[in-house]
Amino acid sequence: MYKIYLDIEGMMCSMCEAHINNEIRKAAKVKKVKSSHKKDEAIIVMDNKDNIELIINSIKAIGYGCSLNRIEEI
Repeated sequence: MYKIYLDIEGMMCSMCEAHINNEIRKAAKVKKVKSSHKKDEAIIVMDNKDNIELIINSIKAIGYGCSLNRIEEI
C-alpha cells in the first residue's frame, strides 16, 4: 500500500477539495483521499502506484495545477 502526496495549485475552498477528491476517485481505485486547500495538497492511499500519472493528468484536465510531491510505502 502507498501514500501519495500531490501538490495542487488553484484550490480556493472546500468545494475545490471535493472536486479534486471526486476526480481522483474517478481516475483510479483509491482506498482514501483527502485534499486541503489550506495546504495545497492531496493525500491518496492506494494499493499500487501505477495510476499516479493518470490521476495527475485528470486533475490538470479540470483546471488545477498538480505535481507529485512524494510517495511513501505503508
